[in-house]
Amino acid sequence: MTQIDKSVVDAQNDKASAALKADYAALGEHLSRRGINIDAIKAKVAHYGVAVPSWGVGTGGTRFARFPGAGEPRNIFDKMDDCAVIHRLTGATPSVSLHIPWDKADPAALKAKAEETGLTFDAMNSNTFQDQAGQKHSYKFGSLSHANAATRQQAAEHNIECIEIGKAIGSKALTVWIGDGSNFPGQTNFTKQFERYLEAMRSVYKALPDDWRIFTEHKMYEPAFYSTVVQDWGTNYMIAEALGPKAYCLVDLGHHAPNVNIEMIVARLIQAKKLGGFHFNDSKYGDDDLDTGSIDPYRLFLVFNELVDAEMRGAAGFSPAHMLDQSHNVTDPIESLMVSAMEVQRAYAAALLVDRKALEGFQEENDALMATNTLKKAFRTDVEPILAMARLEKGAAIDPVTAYRASGYRAKVAAERPAVSGAGGGIV
Repeated sequence: MTQIDKSVVDAQNDKASAALKADYAALGEHLSRRGINIDAIKAKVAHYGVAVPSWGVGTGGTRFARFPGAGEPRNIFDKMDDCAVIHRLTGATPSVSLHIPWDKADPAALKAKAEETGLTFDAMNSNTFQDQAGQKHSYKFGSLSHANAATRQQAAEHNIECIEIGKAIGSKALTVWIGDGSNFPGQTNFTKQFERYLEAMRSVYKALPDDWRIFTEHKMYEPAFYSTVVQDWGTNYMIAEALGPKAYCLVDLGHHAPNVNIEMIVARLIQAKKLGGFHFNDSKYGDDDLDTGSIDPYRLFLVFNELVDAEMRGAAGFSPAHMLDQSHNVTDPIESLMVSAMEVQRAYAAALLVDRKALEGFQEENDALMATNTLKKAFRTDVEPILAMARLEKGAAIDPVTAYRASGYRAKVAAERPAVSGAGGGIV
């Protein structure tokens, strides 16, 4: 395992600690005038964590091409080393989410690697959107909703296999996303296709342990461009209701039509007690999977405004899982994931600063201007000293990207890991 030496982090922190302490004190004084205890906010931020996807530490791509970076992870164990670096420097990513069969390995070896790296395992992710070597039935025309019963059974059995692997390594959830749908009008019967999907998913649901949850993920389009079986939150909610109390909806921020009010969807799912969690990313046109907060940080804040509201009022059944899900085409994946983890923390910290009592009063009085200004006041507050101080007190880096670059980690793993060919296209 290639680790980042503590001395590198300490040296970088020594350079920045005096300025941080001054900034933290100044912000604390400012927040105190607003009736906010900065140390209480810091404690909540320090406790917050977001999972990283194993596949996220590899260079992504598009439907046209992929350009690998130096030191690409060769297997799940290399991926976990990279994930450990992210958590080492940010103190914000304690768990990793595996994708099967990409990350399939001996469970005992996975557990040993998790212990070595100080990580735990988040939700398991199945893969029925591409064919694997030796697979008997193709998913070209669907998986869990396929017209052929044997293909549906194969897909269901793969999901159950993911549950069994997860049980062995300490995971407590399964995320199911399918690319099923159609590309031409008349290609499939919408109703029968959905009924087949529900039937297959019920067999997966029956295999869930009592203390597990299953998250179904909706996506508006791609790879099916005319219709998608699980295309929006309404269909997703129907699935969760049909399956049972262990079934929840997963919200990927990049899986919605332009201008959709995602924060309202979050509020509805919280109200229905069916919000399972998030895949955080950002997008410009469609499912771009850009770095979280890189395009619309205010929308991310508005999502967290709903989450903090639910947290503070003790909403029933509220326990969402949080994970990053991004494709890194032109940046170092480790750097992008570190920045994104901090952006999620930033949105959470800012949402904690909202004057809830004042906001409720303006809402009751129908004072639209003051209500929205109350949100903007929290959003515009620079909470970076809170985040950085939380990292420093954890022994992480005040400035994770600077510390990472000073460590030379990428050059070290590039020397250890063979170069990967960029031939071919596709995102995986």
